[in-house]
Amino acid sequence: MLATTATLTAPQSVAAPRCNDIEIVFARGTDEPPGLGVVGRSLVETLRPMVKGQSIGTYAVKYPASWDFAQVAAGANDASTRVQTIAKYCPDSKIVMGGYSQGAAVIDVVATAPVAGLGYTAPLPLAVVPHVAAIAVFGNPSARFGRPLTVLSPDFGARTADLCNTGDPICSRGDDFDAHVRYPQSGLVKLAAQWITKHVQQRVQSPNSHNRVR
Repeated sequence: MLATTATLTAPQSVAAPRCNDIEIVFARGTDEPPGLGVVGRSLVETLRPMVKGQSIGTYAVKYPASWDFAQVAAGANDASTRVQTIAKYCPDSKIVMGGYSQGAAVIDVVATAPVAGLGYTAPLPLAVVPHVAAIAVFGNPSARFGRPLTVLSPDFGARTADLCNTGDPICSRGDDFDAHVRYPQSGLVKLAAQWITKHVQQRVQSPNSHNRVR
């Protein structure tokens, strides 16, 4: 760490995605406009030269990213549904989940909630777990309380980089609010890209496996 059997059940109404070697599902932070967000875009741009020769697909999680944090569940549903769709239609793709700030909380839900509840209605089936090669989250609010995703998720903890910039008050007891908006400049985006590269290169996909991967 850097800190019941089920079948693939992606909704039939979801269009089959174009398959890539690597698929990044990223949730932006609070108040960022729709899209990958500043950190998500930086992560993809940093990763591309590290995995030269491999195609990268991106998906920006659809949710309000507003100050109504109850909408985290909406983001988790969208992210989980996308991951399930990729696993179903592109079983050889290596999936990477990521998020920044409130988006990290979105990914926390997907990675730690095996059952539905509190507005989260699309938990990942166990059969999908092996398709996720790595997770990278930045400025994760749960880390401020000593519960980074590396600890919270028995399935994904060992493949997760839960990164907190020095002094960032959202993910630590620091008081440097500028640190929360300087992840691309901090070197942690590069560290995350290196972490992802390591895991997508060593990951052996097992689409028919129903075992939890530790």
